[in-house]
Amino acid sequence: MSDLTPHRDEPGDEAARRMPARDERTGASAAAARIANQSSWVDQQLRIAMERGDFDDLPGYGKPIEGLGVEHDPDWWIKKLVEREQIAILPPALQLRKDDAELDARLDRINVESEVRREVEDFNARVRKAIYTPPTGPSGPPVITQRRDVEAEVVAWRERRTARVEAQHAAREAARAAEPPKRRWWRRS
Repeated sequence: MSDLTPHRDEPGDEAARRMPARDERTGASAAAARIANQSSWVDQQLRIAMERGDFDDLPGYGKPIEGLGVEHDPDWWIKKLVEREQIAILPPALQLRKDDAELDARLDRINVESEVRREVEDFNARVRKAIYTPPTGPSGPPVITQRRDVEAEVVAWRERRTARVEAQHAAREAARAAEPPKRRWWRRS
């Protein structure tokens, strides 16, 4: 072997490889020097960002930190996710009760009769599935929501829609009657 190739069998080589590189001038390891200077570098970057105004208009500025001083909850992140995304996790029976209570309002937002029929049929299919599907895990409350008659719901939807249209026409007529008559610019009297 030549003198330029390192000998792996020499004692102390393993220890030399494990030791961090040392700065020849100071004798300190390079990693220790980086760590010592890192905190001053971070402080300098923060000062520069504050001078630029990067932290001036952050959301929550001047408000107390939420959840500070409260006992630690290991499920805090899932609770925040549910709150932020407005996720409702209910047992099927309770979800059907909620959907049943909101069904008329949901139907009133629809303008086409075929869509109303489809929405009611979808609701009925979910009720049927909840009634005939055996519960998994701990059983929740019983399903007491009844299926709705499609034809009766369509008739009720038409009546509500007609009443809304008539109320809008009456409001427009009342607004027109309350307006003063317009004067034409060419008449002077």
